[in-house]
Amino acid sequence: MRSRVIFAVLFILAGAGIAVLRATPYIVDAQSPNPIEARRTQLQAELLELEAQMREQQALVDGKRTERVSLERDIAILDAEIQKARLAIRARDIEIQQLTGTIYSKEEIIAELDAKLEREKEALAQFVRKTYEIDQVSMIEIILGNRNFTDFFEELDDYEAIKAALRDSFRMVEATKQETQAEKISLESKHQEELELRRLQEMEKDSVERQEREKQRILRETRGEESRYQQMLATTERTAAEIRAELFALRDTTAIPFGEAYQLALEASRATGVRPAFILAILKQETDLGSNVGTCNRPNDPPEKSWRHIMPGPNDGHRSSRDDQTVFLRIMQELGRSPDGTPLSCPWGNGWGGAMGPSQFIPTTWASYAPRVAAALGVPLADPWNPRHAFFATAIFMQDLGAAAGTHAAEREAALRYYAGGNWNRPQNAFYGDSVMQHAAGFQRNIDILNR
Repeated sequence: MRSRVIFAVLFILAGAGIAVLRATPYIVDAQSPNPIEARRTQLQAELLELEAQMREQQALVDGKRTERVSLERDIAILDAEIQKARLAIRARDIEIQQLTGTIYSKEEIIAELDAKLEREKEALAQFVRKTYEIDQVSMIEIILGNRNFTDFFEELDDYEAIKAALRDSFRMVEATKQETQAEKISLESKHQEELELRRLQEMEKDSVERQEREKQRILRETRGEESRYQQMLATTERTAAEIRAELFALRDTTAIPFGEAYQLALEASRATGVRPAFILAILKQETDLGSNVGTCNRPNDPPEKSWRHIMPGPNDGHRSSRDDQTVFLRIMQELGRSPDGTPLSCPWGNGWGGAMGPSQFIPTTWASYAPRVAAALGVPLADPWNPRHAFFATAIFMQDLGAAAGTHAAEREAALRYYAGGNWNRPQNAFYGDSVMQHAAGFQRNIDILNR
């Protein structure tokens, strides 16, 4: 009986593939045709070509900006900017296609790992049942079974080997579970990346439409004549009084007059060396991003819009490495604010929200900058909802990114690093830096008028 049971256990192990006592990764035969890889290679080549074209358009813009202001020059700049944005949209399409292929591959891997895990679990269940049957055979039964002790001890050795295999198989199941979980976390990250790319694409489309409208407005008002264009530039210059009275909209806080905003930016500039117009431009750019920012966690919002749901917490380690909830609660406690009812940014797609105040810092990032902001201001605590504190936080952040150098290139790079991190120099991200610098140019003109 014992021999038959041991043979059955060995048969189960071999049939389930557990005789190989280590996890086998999901591998695609490198020699077989792989349409996904072939398509990825093609897309990468197309992306490189688009990036080269975008660099050409950027060089054209940079060259034109050195020329005298004229209708021809400004229309040429707008045309180049529009073309560059359209190329960026096409590049973003390719990035999304590449990511879709990666997501598909990971879904296949997860499906294979899930199937493998189920096979291993079933085999182990049978393994445990058969091992239990072996354990029920007593020494007396062996002795009375008219069998010699040599056979018994050989079977006992086999049994001990099976028990060792059982321990290894449990480890194999655990390794497969961990591998599956890692792939699922990676897949979630890829889905988040896809959502972010689609959001950026919508922003780029808005940029193209805005520039097209500006171009058509200029051509309509000037009828294509240089003299009319110069006259339009002269008549659109506003007075210092008008500029001071103009409201400067800030996210999640009451709008303040431009004159006051400029003074805050000037104060932050003196402390950090970052140009006031650039500080204002970063805040302006952040103000205009997204239509749903600041519409979560308000007093009458539903529970799914509360801070408990829109930002990662201590139990979301499978989706995010951050714990913004714990840090947010600590910030609220230190400031004497209620965490419920304080406006926060809403998530975009399936991503996270929870950005705070005019400068839109997430809680964990704010916590790392708050001591420096408080020290620069000479206050015990920095408050992300205080406009003055928000200006200083933005200026310090930009100083860290190199904007204090004051050159166009340094400021543009700082804006891009703020926006895209290590991908700051990718051509398809250029629209953000260009938009910030356009805002900065407009603010600088207003500041020059104020300082006359």
